[in-house]
Amino acid sequence: MIKPVSTSFDAPFEKEIPSSDWNVEDEFETSFSLDEFETAYEMSPDEELRDEFRNECDAFFAPGGILETQAAAVNMKCEHRPQQRAMANAIAEALCSGEHLCIEAPTGVGKSFAYLVPLVCRAKRHCRPAVISTETINLQEQLISKDIPFLSKIMGIDIKASIAKGRRNYLCRRRFAMLTGEQRDMLLPNPSLALDIERLSKILEKGGGGSKDEFSFHVDKDVWNLLCCETGNCMKNKCPYFRNCCYFKAKRQWEESDIIVANHALFFTDLAMRCAEGAAGALLPNYGAVLFDEAHTLEDAAASHLGVRLSRPLVISMLNRIYNPDNAKGLLMHKNTIPPELRGSVAEARDESYGFFAAFEELLDRQNESALEINHPENFIDNLTPKLMRLASGLQKVADDEDEDDASFKTEVDSMISRCRETVDGLDTFMHRTMPGAVYYAEDEPGGVTLNVTPLNIAEILAELLFNQDFTVMLCSATLTVRNRFDYFVSRTGFSGKTLQLDSPFSPDQAKIRIVRNMPDPKSKEYKDTLADEIFSAVELTDGKAFVLFTSYELLRYCQENLRDDFMDHNWLLLVQGSARSRSQLLKDFKDDINSVLFGTDSFWTGVDVPGEALSHVIITKLPFSVPSHPLIAARMRKIEQEGGNSFSGYSLPEAVLKFRQGAGRLIRNRTDRGFITILDPRMITRSYGRMFLESLPYPSEII
Repeated sequence: MIKPVSTSFDAPFEKEIPSSDWNVEDEFETSFSLDEFETAYEMSPDEELRDEFRNECDAFFAPGGILETQAAAVNMKCEHRPQQRAMANAIAEALCSGEHLCIEAPTGVGKSFAYLVPLVCRAKRHCRPAVISTETINLQEQLISKDIPFLSKIMGIDIKASIAKGRRNYLCRRRFAMLTGEQRDMLLPNPSLALDIERLSKILEKGGGGSKDEFSFHVDKDVWNLLCCETGNCMKNKCPYFRNCCYFKAKRQWEESDIIVANHALFFTDLAMRCAEGAAGALLPNYGAVLFDEAHTLEDAAASHLGVRLSRPLVISMLNRIYNPDNAKGLLMHKNTIPPELRGSVAEARDESYGFFAAFEELLDRQNESALEINHPENFIDNLTPKLMRLASGLQKVADDEDEDDASFKTEVDSMISRCRETVDGLDTFMHRTMPGAVYYAEDEPGGVTLNVTPLNIAEILAELLFNQDFTVMLCSATLTVRNRFDYFVSRTGFSGKTLQLDSPFSPDQAKIRIVRNMPDPKSKEYKDTLADEIFSAVELTDGKAFVLFTSYELLRYCQENLRDDFMDHNWLLLVQGSARSRSQLLKDFKDDINSVLFGTDSFWTGVDVPGEALSHVIITKLPFSVPSHPLIAARMRKIEQEGGNSFSGYSLPEAVLKFRQGAGRLIRNRTDRGFITILDPRMITRSYGRMFLESLPYPSEII
């Protein structure tokens, strides 16, 4: 292919030169003869590098290539997988062409190696890191602690990789000094929390990096709020602790990395700041490519982090840091010269925040709903905004009058001023509906009601903010297609580029789908009791070793109560989401006890990897249709109807099929896995759309 010579190895790769109507003299001041022109453009240095890059990636995954031979040399088995090689080649080509890429890579393809190798090779050539964005912590830890070190060893190169986390995950040494100095007693909300400070001090003395995840004990959230790095109170190079700053040391590590592993939340926060403020406001380094693993969550992740979210606990926490009238602690106890009426302003704002959010809580209680769309915010009185504005003005006077010798205190005050104003901006957005194309709703959550502003036009937003930048975007997941087409995913995310669907390396005979014939309709009164009986029968088939996936906590708890004793009689350990155990602890216990049964809802449908006999049965209680009455779901469906589409076939059904595939995908994780998928929803055989769910899985089925 004839392409012009590029002077920048980091620019997007060039497009083909137009044909006969292209004039050499239009491009160059000096004209060439035809022979000179053909010689100059026959093969450019960039083209040679690209061919070398493509060949290097392909050879790595080829039969008898580096992956097979070098893995064997270190007693690891990595067999040739055509799907893995195809994926790596597609990513290498996308990095060369600059065209975006979307890949459906089923479980077993080995997708992490398939994207890591070309991303590493590109980063080494271009000296710009690549970002890998994931949804789950488990995948981040796997990439950093397992996959990348292994590749580094067999490739014989030093792959520099790091996990990027938001500021609040790092301890601020300046704020820590405040809490260990004379101001400790006035800032700590409870004297007993001083023990946390002492333990942290010992860790830092031993050279700890200051990341929250590194601490071997749980740090009280109130203590951490006083210690963590935050955008608004960072003094940057004016800080006396800047040279040893935990956060900026981490950022310098990101800058030096070939691969930066982040989560979707941090990536979209960075993207929004980058678009609003330019590179100066960015959190992540100037990366050359981004790959989204677990990309099936892309729309929801973007919607969540590009909108507005307000809650009473967040507002109260902010105000308590300024001054807590319950225990006379907080920033405003710093000096006797601070006017006492300012502490009164905090108390008034604190009281008002309870009243403001209580009005929305009362509405949810009256309507007996957990979430409601708020179409007329003018029906709610907002006395909180003027209280916060008055408080911000009072704090500004304190900051203006503050002696420069106490720059640390002034920085804290400035931070609280910014937080107050950000809250006011959020309230203004919600109360005056200033974000176009968004849904406004209140939702009851643990800790209190939240007010949400969520954009509905995510496809348009991502088309501009994500897919219209100067870096290549690659998306991959095991579940992106509906009926073998990417149309639905593309329509929801605004993706533009090439798509690739890989087939599964596993055999269809590794699992069997069982559809129970005589199940009542899920809306009937008989359904719950019959469901409990059928769950017991299904679990009996494999003597435990089962995931039971629910679509609601209510149904989960009902079956838990009705099956607990029967499970105990059969020595099946019953593990239940929502108990005292964390998600990670539940999974550990499930793997450790070979005959255990785990009852889970939403978060256990995705991102769970339990290979081997421990998980031999996935039981799906209901087809995972989203609750249509939820304000966000209802608004998305309404938007489709207003645009002339069918909300059921255009949203509800494909969303349910994708989640169904995710849930069923928990079962077969390697070539030796065997098991059953039991479906306890009669709509699989009584509704025409049931076939779409059935055809989304590669396994044979039977009606029992």
